[in-house]
Amino acid sequence: MRPELTVFDGVLLVDKPRGPTSHDVVDQVRRHFGFRKVGHCGTLDPMATGLLVLVLERATKIQQRLMSDDKTYEGILRLGIITDSHDADGRVVAEQPVPPLTPDDLEAVLAKFRGDIWQTPPMVSAVKHAGTPLYKLARKGQVIEREPRLVHIYELTVLEFEPPDVRLRVTCTKGTYVRTLCHDIGVALGCGGHLAALRRTRSGRFDVSDALPLDRVMTLTREQLVPHIVPLLQLAAR
Repeated sequence: MRPELTVFDGVLLVDKPRGPTSHDVVDQVRRHFGFRKVGHCGTLDPMATGLLVLVLERATKIQQRLMSDDKTYEGILRLGIITDSHDADGRVVAEQPVPPLTPDDLEAVLAKFRGDIWQTPPMVSAVKHAGTPLYKLARKGQVIEREPRLVHIYELTVLEFEPPDVRLRVTCTKGTYVRTLCHDIGVALGCGGHLAALRRTRSGRFDVSDALPLDRVMTLTREQLVPHIVPLLQLAAR
């Protein structure tokens, strides 16, 4: 006989601040509320903020399904500076002048990155080579040949263009590296670039407007948390 579901079997939407890793957030929530199982449905880098979908207790059984959902981000591409990680947390490896660009010039390049594209994961990533995450090899100065991956960019929209910064909205499939997308766009523009800021605003059916800031979550008791949990049965019914 299967045990009955509890009010804690479900999804919790957290607005992650800059700084902690996704694993740090999972660990904080698990320890604070005394949960046995907590997982997340899509990694956010430490510098990134926004929606982190957490699965609690028996909802971890649908973690892979939720992880495969498409995601939406808003970010800042900073032109003229290239880093080894493709984002602001990396080491600057090159600086190049930004050419005079018109909105039409920018749009002509962005058009090439919509739809199906091949993307090579950065060395500073959690992708594994022979069982070892690439970022650990990168720390040792090793560079490993990586296989390009096919991803899909549904939306790539300019929200604001004030050189050297381009604020973008990106909707993409699971496994897309927005920082590598920014790096590749910079290369295509002839001046290089990196991801200076990133915020996830949506993951599948979930929106960051419905998420609780992490510091607010950590002030709640187990009982106070219950109204903020999307029940597992409600998820399964959709």
